[in-house]
Amino acid sequence: MTSKVTESDHATDAHVFRAAADSAPLDREGLAAYLGSVGLPLDPDEPIRQFGTGLANINYRLTAGGRRLVLRRPPGGDLPPGAHDMAREHRILSRLWRVHPLAPESRHLCEDRTVIEVPFQLIDYRPGLVIKGDDQSRFAGRPDVARATSTMLLETLISVHRVDCAAIGLDTLGKPEGFIARALKGWVGRGARLDVAPTTARLLAEVGGWLERQPVQTRTPVLLHSDFKLDNMIVNPETLAPVAIVDWDMGTRGDPLFDLATMLSYWTEAGDPPCMHALRQMPTAAPGFAPRRDVVTAYARAMDVDVSDWPVLRVLAMLKLAVVLLQLFALYQRGAAKGNDYAALDQVATELLAYATDVAHGRAD
Repeated sequence: MTSKVTESDHATDAHVFRAAADSAPLDREGLAAYLGSVGLPLDPDEPIRQFGTGLANINYRLTAGGRRLVLRRPPGGDLPPGAHDMAREHRILSRLWRVHPLAPESRHLCEDRTVIEVPFQLIDYRPGLVIKGDDQSRFAGRPDVARATSTMLLETLISVHRVDCAAIGLDTLGKPEGFIARALKGWVGRGARLDVAPTTARLLAEVGGWLERQPVQTRTPVLLHSDFKLDNMIVNPETLAPVAIVDWDMGTRGDPLFDLATMLSYWTEAGDPPCMHALRQMPTAAPGFAPRRDVVTAYARAMDVDVSDWPVLRVLAMLKLAVVLLQLFALYQRGAAKGNDYAALDQVATELLAYATDVAHGRAD
């Protein structure tokens, strides 16, 4: 599988890049010296351009070693435990491409912080389109396209869950035994370590306490993306067919329903409370997108999996999302993340936690 760009690629490439003045600085000279030392000489005539999408990790397009690549690095500053893990993502993407056509190959990992001050990896570039957040422009007046995109998302997630991890050396990835209990403890702990308003702290404790009292089924572990949603995919700008799945830095093995619940925590419906619309994570409120209930039913049928404890997984994913938003807000407060997108994340997270309590007690879906 190659990332060399052909003339035909230009017709299907709709990636958006930031202006140089708005891009995160990158030491081009130091990077060029390092890349030359590992046999990937940087093309001096090709500009390094930062992608315009993404709130956390920072991605640049460059040409090195005669091919287009993506340099992917974490944000600066102190990072939450286990987040933005370039080594983990490289481990997955240096293998997964062999059996899954939507996985771009990670070709190099640099953990030497003297190069650009943070670890980074180089991943094959895939031309295409990222449908950012809740942008509904591709679906306006096209409910058939929205429905087809619902199906594509579900089928793509299922294809990930069906990967034979042992066949590509990922059978030791993560710690699937006790996955849900550990995830709950981890996300509750991350929330407790954050400096939040009293109302937010109370809701974090209430949701966490409810989850700790619920039984959960044991399911066969699978490969998890852990942040699967439409804007973590690259699609063909004309057909919206999938081109790549990106952002694997939280990939692991564990309960498949947690991956489904994570996707559906972003899956806003027209009648949802304002906090879900404020997330602006997916365009699924557009007419034609399948309701969350239908997605769960279709997943259970396709994977032949028990979903009787679905509300527990759903609330856990909502807790996770709220904590992630609070972590991003903390980065914003410290100046490590910039942009208006971050300024209201604490309020959205608090309202999302309140919504999670309604879901937990059967007052909402």
